[in-house]
Amino acid sequence: MEFSFDRLDIVRLLTQSSRSIYGITDQTEAAAWSHFQDQFDNLEKHTQWGIDVLEKFIKFVKERTEIELSYAKQLRNLSKKYQPKKNSKEEEEYRYTSTRAFLATLNEMNDYAGQHEVISENMTSLITGELTRYVQELKQERKSHFHDGRKAQQHIETCWKQLEASKRRFERDCKEADRAQQYFEKMDADINVTKADVEKARQQAQLRHQMAEDSKAEYSSTLQKFNSEQHDHYYTHIPNIFQKIQEMEERRIVRIGESMKTFAEVDRQVIPIIGKCLDEITKAAESIDHKNDSQLVIEAFKSGFEPPGDIDFEDFTQPMKRTVSESSLSNSRGDGKSELKFGGKSKGKLWPFIKKNKGAGPEDFSHLPPEQRRKKLQQKVDELNKDIQKEMDQRDALTKMKDVYIKNPQMGDAASVDHRLAELGQNIEKLRLEAQKFEGWLAEVEGRLPMRNEQARRQSGLYEAQNTSAVNSCAQDRESPDGSYTEEQSQETEMKVPATDFDDEFDDEEPLPTIGTCKALYTFEGQNEGTISVAEGEMLYVIEEDKGDGWTRIRRNEDEEGYVPTSYVEVYLDKNAKDVYKSLQKISE
Repeated sequence: MEFSFDRLDIVRLLTQSSRSIYGITDQTEAAAWSHFQDQFDNLEKHTQWGIDVLEKFIKFVKERTEIELSYAKQLRNLSKKYQPKKNSKEEEEYRYTSTRAFLATLNEMNDYAGQHEVISENMTSLITGELTRYVQELKQERKSHFHDGRKAQQHIETCWKQLEASKRRFERDCKEADRAQQYFEKMDADINVTKADVEKARQQAQLRHQMAEDSKAEYSSTLQKFNSEQHDHYYTHIPNIFQKIQEMEERRIVRIGESMKTFAEVDRQVIPIIGKCLDEITKAAESIDHKNDSQLVIEAFKSGFEPPGDIDFEDFTQPMKRTVSESSLSNSRGDGKSELKFGGKSKGKLWPFIKKNKGAGPEDFSHLPPEQRRKKLQQKVDELNKDIQKEMDQRDALTKMKDVYIKNPQMGDAASVDHRLAELGQNIEKLRLEAQKFEGWLAEVEGRLPMRNEQARRQSGLYEAQNTSAVNSCAQDRESPDGSYTEEQSQETEMKVPATDFDDEFDDEEPLPTIGTCKALYTFEGQNEGTISVAEGEMLYVIEEDKGDGWTRIRRNEDEEGYVPTSYVEVYLDKNAKDVYKSLQKISE
C-alpha cells in the first residue's frame, strides 16, 4: 500500500518536473505561438506594402511619360500651326529678319518638343519597363519565402499537436493508474472481498502503472523532439526565411532609390540639348536687323515715281483786266482761251497716293506703278521659266524611257509614251509663248522707266493747275484706271466767272488736238472712272501719249475720250502734230 502510493506520487512529480524542465506550460506555449503568428503576419503585410509603393511609383512615372508625350505633341502642333504655308503670301513675309527669327524659333520649339519625347521614351524603357519586370520577380520571390515560412509553421504546429496528444495520453494513463491504485487499496481493506479479487485488483493497478510509465516515456520523448524542432524553427528555419525576406525588402528599397535617381538623370541628360535650343532662339532674336528689314520694305514697295513738282498758279482773273482798247480786249480773250484750253480741262493724277483696286488687275500688271509692275513681271517670267524647265525635264526623262523601250521591247511599249510626250511638247510651247509675252511687257517697262530728272518733270506735268478754292478746300478724289485715285476738277469747285460777254468763249472750249492714231490690240473694259472701253482691232485717236505711268489718253469721238493701258494699243504718232502739241504745252506752262 505504501509502495503504491509512493509510486503514484513519484509519477505525478515526474510529470510536473518534466514539464517544468522543458519550460512548457499552457500559458508560455500560447504566448510563444501568438508572438510568432503576429510577427509573421505583420512582416507579410509590410512586404506587400513595399510592393504597393513600388507599383505606385511605376504608375507615377507612367503618368509623367504620358504628360511629356502630350506636351511634346502640343508643342509640335503649335509649331506646325504657325509655320508658313507653301506657295502662300506668308512665304514672302519670311524674307524679313524678324520673321526669319520667328521661323527659327518655331523650328527650335519643334526640337524642344523632341527632347520631351526623349524624356518619355527613356523613362518608359529605363524605369517603367525595368521596374515592372522587377515587381513580377519580387512577387514570385516573396511568395516563395512566405510559402517556406508557412510550411515551417505548419510543421511546428504538427509537432505541437503530436506533443499535445502524447501529453493527454500520459495524463489519462496517470489518472487510470491512480484510480486502479485506489480501487486496489479499497479492495485490500475490505475483509469481505476474496483474496482472488484483491489479487486481480492489484494486477490491474500494476498494469495501469506500467501503462502510465510507458506514456510518460513516450511523452518525454515527444517533448524532447518538439523542443528540438521548436528550437530549430525559431533559431534556424524562421531566421533564415526572415533573413531572405529582409534581403528582398532591402533590395526593393535600393531599387526604388536607384529608379528615382534615374528619374532625375533622364531629365538632366536633355538639359544641355534644351539649352542649345534656347541658345539658338536667342541667337535668332539677336540676328534681327531692323535696318535690313526697313530696306526690304523700301525695295518691296517703291513705285519708281518721283515726288510731284510744284503746281503752277493759274491766274483766271487775267481775262477780266479789260481796257478801253479793242486790241487789249482781244488779247485778253485770246489769252483766256489759251489758258482754258490747255489748263482748264487737263487731268492731274496723284500717283504717290494711289489706292489699289481690290479686284483682279490686268494680266500685264499695268495697273501697278512702274517699279512694282517690273517686279511682278520679272517674278512671272521666272515662274514661267521654272515651269518650262520642269516640263523639259519630264520630256527628257520620257525620251530616255522611250529609248530604253526601243532597245529593250520586253520592258515596255515605246508607243505608250508618245501621247504624253506630245502633251509635254504642247505645254512647253504654250509656256514659251506665255513667257515671251511677259518678257515683251518686261522689256517695255524696263526700256520706258524714266531717269530721275525725267520723272521729276513727268510728275510736275501730272499735277496740272486747278483754281485756288479747289486746291485749298474740296479737291475731289476720283478712281484712276488701275483702281487708284486721281484728283480731278469738280464742277462744283470750279471758279465761276461773273456773267459777262465773255462767258460764251469759256463755254466753247476746244478739245485737245490729236497727235496720232492707235489700234487696239486687245479688248479693254474701262470700268473705272477716267477710262474708256475699246474693242480689239478698233482704230482710235491719240490725244495724250504715255508719260511713263503705263496709260495713253485716246478719243473715239468728240464726246468719248479716256485712258487705256499703253500695252493694249499700238500707237502711230503724227510727228508734226506731236511737235505742235509739245509747243502748246510749253506755252501753257
